[in-house]
Amino acid sequence: MVCPMSIGRVLRLAVQGVGYVVAGTLVLGLLLPVATATHVWAHARGDDRAPVDTIFVLGAAQYDGVPSNWLASRLNHAAELYKQGIAPVIVTVGGAADGDRFTEAQAGKNYLVQDLGVPDSAVVEVNSGRDTLTSARDFAEVAKQNGWSSTVVVTDPAHSLRAQQMVRDQGLRAGSSPTRQGPSVATRSEQISGIVRETGGMLYYQVVERPGLFGRGLSSAGNA
Repeated sequence: MVCPMSIGRVLRLAVQGVGYVVAGTLVLGLLLPVATATHVWAHARGDDRAPVDTIFVLGAAQYDGVPSNWLASRLNHAAELYKQGIAPVIVTVGGAADGDRFTEAQAGKNYLVQDLGVPDSAVVEVNSGRDTLTSARDFAEVAKQNGWSSTVVVTDPAHSLRAQQMVRDQGLRAGSSPTRQGPSVATRSEQISGIVRETGGMLYYQVVERPGLFGRGLSSAGNA
């Protein structure tokens, strides 16, 4: 027979244990976003210009074939890397919204060739990709077909960590060289907003989208 004192002690220990779990969860819930934000910020300050097979430019909005300021800033930086000899090929990516005459990839290639003087033969379009993850997957397929194994990812500074990780998770060796011009770095508030936004995006990718314990990632299960 268990005495009342023993039952009381067990209950106290159980309550204490629940308290530890709750406290630990709260601490982790605070520390993980802070650590991720710090990583996003630190990575945004980097610039990898080691020689690679390709320069991969993430898409952004275009208006009837004219790149938005966001996209143009990425393309300007990609052209600079190309002219420095970082890679012999620039890859533009991005599909078209309903009613658009041009894809983001087409607008990007036209701008590189016509406005920045990059040879037509040095730019490859990937006319698909609705977000960073699908763009990384579609780029990886084209890279496999062409025998490319390495790339430098060009996007906005705060976005560079998540974009690079997604490309790496497709089996490619990837660095990142973010643009230092354009709307994403125009003001301090925009920079902070980008870090906050990408902290959430990175956490979501790590927990929901990234291949890991559950194989391909929870969000991709329905797209198999």
